[in-house]
Amino acid sequence: MQWKSAIRGVRRLNPSRPLYTLLESVSSAKITTAGVQVEFYVNENTFKERLKLFFIKNQRSSLRIRLFNLSLKLLTCLLYIIRVSLDDPTNQGNIWEQIFQISFIIEMINTVPFIITIFWPPLRNIFVPVFLNCWLAKSALENMINDLHRAIQRTHSAMFNQVLILICTLLSLVFTGACGIQHLERAGKNLTLFDALYFCIVTFSTVGYGDVTPRIWPSQLLVVIMICVALVVLPLQFEELAYLWMERQKSGGNYSRHRAQTEKHVVLCVTSLKIDLLMDFLNEFYAHPRLQDYYVVILCPSEMDIQVRRILQIPLWSQRVIYLQGSALKDQDLMRAKMDDAEACFILSSRNEVDRTAADHQTILRAWAVKDFAPNCPLYVQILKPENKFHVKFADHVVCEEEFKYAMLALNCVCPATSTLVTLLVHTSRGQEGQMSPEQWQRTYGRCSGNEVYHIRLIDSKFFGEYDGKSFTYASFHAHKKYGVCLIGTKREDNKSILLNPGPRHIMSATDTCYYINITKEENSAFIFKQEEKHSKGLSATGVYDAPSRLPVQNIIASMGTVAIDLQNPDPPADSSKLALPTENGAGSRRPSIAPVLEIADSSAILPCDLLSDPSEEETNQSDEEGAAALECIKGYPPNSPYIGSSPTLCHLLQQKAPFCCLRLDKGCRHNSFEDAKAYGFKNKLIIVSAETAGNGLYNFIVPLRAYYRPRKELNPIVLLLDNPPDNHFLEAICCFPMVYYMAGTIDNLDNLLQCGIIYADNLVVVDKESTMSAEEDYMADAKTIVNVQTMFRLFPSLSIITELTHPSNMRFMQFRAKDCYSLALSKLEKIERDKGSNLAFMFRLPFAAGRVFSISMLDTLLYQSFVKDYMILIARLLLGLDTTPGSGYLCAMKVTEEDLWIRTYGRLFQKLCSSSAEIPIGIYRTESHMFSSSEQSQVSVEDCEDPRDRRESWKEKTAHRNSTGSDQSEHPLLRKKSMQWARRLSRKNNKMPSRSERISQQRLNLYRRSERQELSELVKNRMKHLGLPTVGYDEMNDNQNTLSYVLINPPPDTILELNDIVYIIRSDPLAHVPENLPGAPAGAKLRQDYGPETRDETHL
Repeated sequence: MQWKSAIRGVRRLNPSRPLYTLLESVSSAKITTAGVQVEFYVNENTFKERLKLFFIKNQRSSLRIRLFNLSLKLLTCLLYIIRVSLDDPTNQGNIWEQIFQISFIIEMINTVPFIITIFWPPLRNIFVPVFLNCWLAKSALENMINDLHRAIQRTHSAMFNQVLILICTLLSLVFTGACGIQHLERAGKNLTLFDALYFCIVTFSTVGYGDVTPRIWPSQLLVVIMICVALVVLPLQFEELAYLWMERQKSGGNYSRHRAQTEKHVVLCVTSLKIDLLMDFLNEFYAHPRLQDYYVVILCPSEMDIQVRRILQIPLWSQRVIYLQGSALKDQDLMRAKMDDAEACFILSSRNEVDRTAADHQTILRAWAVKDFAPNCPLYVQILKPENKFHVKFADHVVCEEEFKYAMLALNCVCPATSTLVTLLVHTSRGQEGQMSPEQWQRTYGRCSGNEVYHIRLIDSKFFGEYDGKSFTYASFHAHKKYGVCLIGTKREDNKSILLNPGPRHIMSATDTCYYINITKEENSAFIFKQEEKHSKGLSATGVYDAPSRLPVQNIIASMGTVAIDLQNPDPPADSSKLALPTENGAGSRRPSIAPVLEIADSSAILPCDLLSDPSEEETNQSDEEGAAALECIKGYPPNSPYIGSSPTLCHLLQQKAPFCCLRLDKGCRHNSFEDAKAYGFKNKLIIVSAETAGNGLYNFIVPLRAYYRPRKELNPIVLLLDNPPDNHFLEAICCFPMVYYMAGTIDNLDNLLQCGIIYADNLVVVDKESTMSAEEDYMADAKTIVNVQTMFRLFPSLSIITELTHPSNMRFMQFRAKDCYSLALSKLEKIERDKGSNLAFMFRLPFAAGRVFSISMLDTLLYQSFVKDYMILIARLLLGLDTTPGSGYLCAMKVTEEDLWIRTYGRLFQKLCSSSAEIPIGIYRTESHMFSSSEQSQVSVEDCEDPRDRRESWKEKTAHRNSTGSDQSEHPLLRKKSMQWARRLSRKNNKMPSRSERISQQRLNLYRRSERQELSELVKNRMKHLGLPTVGYDEMNDNQNTLSYVLINPPPDTILELNDIVYIIRSDPLAHVPENLPGAPAGAKLRQDYGPETRDETHL
């Protein structure tokens, strides 16, 4: 009872003060008992009670706060009066619009009761829903975020704003419901604030456990109101968010700055993204192991295509490919793609545009924009027309489509299937295509297609390290003999120029960079050496190269045959295109031998070659007319270049430019009266080029065929069959070349074809027309070209037709046979290879394997590969003759004749060429006979009649088929499986005579075939007679369709040579070691010096 007495004592000391104030004074009174001191508190000593004491119980502080709030409200009224006085009186507001705003209503609910309680104390206990201020706070937060975005100049914040609004709306709904239900339930179950919050979360999430529910009708009514508000407000918020999300998905959003700084990425800029272009880029880009962690950011102004969207949703690409819709000309979009942090930027032109010049202009502007925004980002630019190339010469790598296209088509005429050779070299492959095929040629062709160009420093190389100080020819031959690799070029450390086959005078140095062709690069190779056998002559041990991917043929050292070094005639032959037998030393039974390849070139053995004078000029068996024509040609640089940036090339030229009237093939003039190709009396076969217009790129078709290293007697006349007549600018550029003519006409007109001399032509090149590249339906752009070529294929079956297509997938329609079972089998093989993920699924199509069809889109990989192999574009230009570097060789071909079969193997041929003429072979173009089944009826009958034993026998015969390293052609003729089955079927039933109906059916079939061929022949002959042309040449055209051809790149050394094989060789530059002042130099030498400055003046800006 001591505390009561203490209170009474305090009461007596302060009789005028209220009781609760007195209690405050003794709230911490100390009372001491017998041994324990205890403190007792009248009020709770918590933060909540202290706030309540300060703001509510303490009248002075409570009054001050209320006065402060009142002053704020009065200040707002004063500001309103000032705003109204300053406003334009003509702009009258709507008072009802202000009254019915949610914010105004909430302000009234919270402010009016507060003002009333100031002047009427009994109403101070009334409940004011202050928690509704959360909606005012939400509105204030939105306004604050908008002001913040304007202050920091953020423009891409719509998605962030909408997400923030949605979160604030959800929080406000939950907070309002929880506070309202907790307050109303005080009259009922008296829920805690946490229970009310739990109830709101469970209710809004539509779970509804039912363990906590409102008990009285006011709280239940509030729940109904809150649910109705949520059903109205939240769908609107989600709809706005979904719309912004879809728009962001279309535009692609942004590439993360953090990811750009921590991960590597490249940017692909295109006008319109097609599925074929995308897959070619992704397959080639990610084919390299060190690029697996790279991201690809696609920047495209058009909306994502449905097929592209479906591809990018595949998990293989969805994590590595990011699509951004935007323009490269906008810095904001380049910033979204983080162009300044990109490892490279690929800018591709839209080749499907009708106006290719406009497409180039767009590419040029994109390149300029990227260079301006990110000057340190490497640029890889694809341009269409050569005259626009100099605008992007600042780019790190530039590929001009028309330059490569026409140069490749031109080399196809003199080096068959050059397009296939280059296409296989620039595609990434492991050489596993076609290995499960029963056809031997498909396995060999697929295995050799895996060869690519690689590089390594000599000092770091196991392949070439031992050849330091040796000649280039010696290193190339022995590396091929020992490891199966083909050394094709080198580059000095102090020189940026790559030299293809610099010749035997080039001595290898430890710092040289070696460029070689092989299945895989040396860094991915394992070496397994045989047991060393050291001979007295110091020969090194033979090694076996083996790659991790089980590449068998290239990896085994083959027997090179007996190599004798005592030769009677070690001098190189005069004609390097024919491998003549060496002179025997009296022993008739001795096998021909091949000279060894010397470590250091013997200057006396290598004769200086003056290609400024042509050996054909010295022939004495020419007629006077031919001699006069020969004197008109000289060698020099073309005086007029049609565009800026063309590489000057030494060519065969006319001493005097031909008049423009003489360039017209089908019309005579005052200089000559010839009106067709027959009247000119050309000695060599014609090369006809069908194009829509005479573009500047067509100049690159003529230059490789008139290069100085081609013998004059082998020059083929060139006829340009143009839909539209050329302008004088183009005629001025070609009038200096010999035997180049043009004619207005189209390939779908038989008269035009006959007038331009198609029956005297060896090759017809059909160039894709720009006007047909854009079609309403994809892949239909080639329809007209394919049908026209098929017509010529039927009319002139022996003509070699080289066709350019827009889409590579349409090559299956070239030389189409309706009931060809073999083509059906190839189609199935293509699908199998495509399912395996091959980048060259179309490689087994017969027109592509034979080099008869080409699409410029196949060379897109050349630009993609240059990101890893920065030398690929330069090597391709040197191979095609687009660039001429002093000391660098050129690509040509030689044919294996019966006199050359004594060499036997490709390895011995390699040694023969290296030792005699210092030429480097890189591949073989092989043509084989084949029996194609064209009758569906015979196919069905054979399948129905053969028994399982026959099938097993046919499979054994197929597996025992002649391969490239063994059997004799005469013992095993090349017959297809179905043809042999049909022959056995007839032999088994030879005792049974065919029925009369079968004989009639077969006779009708033969009559139909004969009549169709005769009808076509009569049609052509009648048109020739109408035009006054002789029909003798057409009668000599035979149908050589039962053959197939394919390319073998860097075949194994033990590959057996076959008759009519065409060997691709890189011949060294004949002008590399020509003395500057040759005695008795012909007029061509002077002309070469005279044409140079004039050419430079033409190409100078």
